[in-house]
Amino acid sequence: MRVARDPDDFARSFQLARSEALSAFGNGDVYVEKFLERPRHVEFQVLGDSQGKVIHLGERDCSVQRRHQKLIEEAPCPVMTPELRERMGEAAVRGAQAINYVGAGTVEMLLDTDGSFYCAVPRPSTTWARARSRCCSTPTARSTSWR
Repeated sequence: MRVARDPDDFARSFQLARSEALSAFGNGDVYVEKFLERPRHVEFQVLGDSQGKVIHLGERDCSVQRRHQKLIEEAPCPVMTPELRERMGEAAVRGAQAINYVGAGTVEMLLDTDGSFYCAVPRPSTTWARARSRCCSTPTARSTSWR
């Protein structure tokens, strides 16, 4: 991975990344994505039914990691405002609805320091994740009505 902070650096880094990819994998294809300096890893638990109704049960901050493995999950997210929770929660619900999601799942997002957020990946929940989420869902989230 290469980080480019200006146009000249981008040109150099892009060519270097292509060269490294070609050498390592026999294919010089690369992709470019926005670099987030200090993102937070925020997950929203969602529940969807076969009628197309989806709700979220609040969020948890999974930013404390070691070697890309979560060490601590904190709920609710300590930097979350009510407005940001509404926007991110609605995005998680819309994403689950867009794929006709049924069951319990998690929508993982990256939250930038300026309040911008990006969907990283939706995942089906495992049994242990559902039980944990029930314990740390906020009362407000639990009382959310089906839409």
